Amino acid sequence: MFHAPIESESKAASSIRPLTESGAPGDGHRAAALLRTAPWLAGLSIICALVMLWALGSSAPVIPLIVWTGLVIAANWVMLRARRRATAYDVGRIGQSGYWAVAESATIAGLWCALPFFALEGQPPAAQMLLAGALATMMAGAFLLVMVPLAATVWAGMLAAAMIFVGHRAGADPLMPLMLMLGGYLSVILIGCLTIESLLERQFGIVGEEQARRHAIEQLLKEYEDQGTGWLWQIDANNQLTYVSPRVCTLLGRSTRQLLGQSLPVALGFEGGLGSALVARQTFTGIEVAVATPTGPRVIALSGRPVFGANDVFEGFRGVGVDVTEIRRSQERLTHMASIDALTGLPNRQRMGELLGHAIANAERTNCACAVLFLDLDGFKPVNDSFGHRIGDAVLLAVAKRLAETVGRAGQVGRLGGDEFAIVVSDGQSRRAVEELAQRLIDAIAEPFMFDGLEIRIGLSVGLAFAPIDGTSVDDLLLKSDLALYQAKSKGRGTFCHFDSTMQRAVEDRLKLEQDLRQALKRDQFVLYYQPIVSAQTQAVVGFEALLRWQHPKLGLVPPNLFIPIAEETGLIAEIGEWVIKTACRDAATWPDDISVSVNISPRQLVIPALPNAVSEALVRSHLPPNRLELEVTESIFMSDTDCSLDVLRRVRGLGVGIALDDFGTGYSSLGYLNKTIFHTLKIDGSFVRDAAVRSETVAIIRAIVALANGFRMTITAEGIETAEDFERMREFGCHKLQGYLFGRPMPHADTLTLVGTKWDRKRAG
Repeated sequence: MFHAPIESESKAASSIRPLTESGAPGDGHRAAALLRTAPWLAGLSIICALVMLWALGSSAPVIPLIVWTGLVIAANWVMLRARRRATAYDVGRIGQSGYWAVAESATIAGLWCALPFFALEGQPPAAQMLLAGALATMMAGAFLLVMVPLAATVWAGMLAAAMIFVGHRAGADPLMPLMLMLGGYLSVILIGCLTIESLLERQFGIVGEEQARRHAIEQLLKEYEDQGTGWLWQIDANNQLTYVSPRVCTLLGRSTRQLLGQSLPVALGFEGGLGSALVARQTFTGIEVAVATPTGPRVIALSGRPVFGANDVFEGFRGVGVDVTEIRRSQERLTHMASIDALTGLPNRQRMGELLGHAIANAERTNCACAVLFLDLDGFKPVNDSFGHRIGDAVLLAVAKRLAETVGRAGQVGRLGGDEFAIVVSDGQSRRAVEELAQRLIDAIAEPFMFDGLEIRIGLSVGLAFAPIDGTSVDDLLLKSDLALYQAKSKGRGTFCHFDSTMQRAVEDRLKLEQDLRQALKRDQFVLYYQPIVSAQTQAVVGFEALLRWQHPKLGLVPPNLFIPIAEETGLIAEIGEWVIKTACRDAATWPDDISVSVNISPRQLVIPALPNAVSEALVRSHLPPNRLELEVTESIFMSDTDCSLDVLRRVRGLGVGIALDDFGTGYSSLGYLNKTIFHTLKIDGSFVRDAAVRSETVAIIRAIVALANGFRMTITAEGIETAEDFERMREFGCHKLQGYLFGRPMPHADTLTLVGTKWDRKRAG
């Protein structure tokens, strides 16, 4: 489609295309064929006329013969001249072309038919035979008029009639055989002409269709070059440009003449990838080349395929090119947006993973350690809850700015999500320098933030991990820095902590414990222990607090402070809690009617709407009166979904079950919730009991709690009674019930049966 021969063929096709568009299919080709055969027909006619002039000149009238010869020559010359001047048949007038062919054929054939009338009389038989042969030869000229069957028929018919006349004048006797032979000769000529014309017509149709397809392709390619974003190119076997679209010239600011004949890789700036693809002589797609243009650097994508000629001789490449500069810029913008946190503008988790991966690879290659700092804000959740997400987002934005300013060029700050940030330090050789950076970050965030007249204070905890010492993968290093962060928070927050192997072992032990905990209930490994509660006035045992223990097959008796947090995080607490309630009710049913049982309830259980149903079912199955069951909750319920928790407690209280507020005074200020007619018991934490022996302030607090509870008509239970002095002191303060090691340690259910119905004797205990 780019070769010069194709272009010339296209021009030739364009010269005859109107014929095919305005006339019948193939008429343009007929006109072209007539133009090509006209010189042969004219030459045949003129040569035969000169032969007859030479042969008959001595016996026929010379003047008429010369005039006749001149007329034959003139007629053929005029025919050739006319055809050549107007391409023989005007491109829009194929109908007239056919008529002119018939008229010309009739004229020249008529001249030959006139020859016998004035040159045959008195001629010897040899001359007559020569004349008949000339006419027969001219009849064969009908094959040169095969493109116009009517013209060929008129031509052959007139010359056949002239031959019959010659035979008649020559005295052919009988005349009928001659006419039959001439008829057969004429038939052969005409049938041959028609057959050839039919074959040529079919071939012209095929050629016309092919030219139409090529024209359509040319139009499509022209449309592609004029309006599309792509352009076309072609090179020879030496990689020199033989064709290039004008758009490329405009792009590069060079003329077509300057580009043609130049090496394609050189014209585009010595692109190595393109050169390698051309050397391989294989089809390639989407090779991107950065080129310098008068308007600035651009990126083009080239695709091409090799061209092979006869005998698989390599002739070069043809292909297309597309300016993909804007596409690449859009992709870069999208990639940038996908790697940036929308709120802070810092690299997001994905991008930080990539940066950390690069830092780890560089650390392994150069043997120079890198570090990652995992950061988490302390006290940020109350900011969102109290002031809304608008202020919360503003705080995060300000935190990001402070972190970036503090780190500077020492590392890259990113936001992992929520209130979690990370910093990648490529040069972590100096642990002290990394620690100093962590401390500066903690100090920077500790400074108050001011928004809309509000002073907001938050903190920062940092976990540190180093590569390749602590790990050689992104996930491993982030996990270990997260473990270090968890350790920092457990130390009181606002500090930093390094990862060490003990943290990993602790995590692995915890995972193993979690796996065992999932099977503990099915394997009947839980057991309830009971600690007695006595009356402050009568010293009689009035109840027991049920305490859950896990009898692990390998670890022995596991205390609840180790496995209850795991049960809460994994969601197992609901199922375990139901088992505790059912077991405690069943055991309490074996005690006298004046002995109650207390069961601790996790805050996670209080968000389960089905808890009241579980309590009711346990009471029904054990036939335990509701007033003998007491559920103990801690002040932490006021830190979560308070409305939901209080609603569940009200439903439980509606069953007649007692609700005790455990560890009162040690946590969230819950005084406002005491007047909700939910709690009927307050339990003073053992820390107050111990401090009361040495601190007057604690005594004042206990007296205030007792007065408050009495005002709400609540029962007061003091925990942690370990000495007789504690007993006397708490009884003096007005506590109703007492609990502690002084009266007995937690014991199996079987041992409780020896205590029920008894009283604690101070003298015996002393």
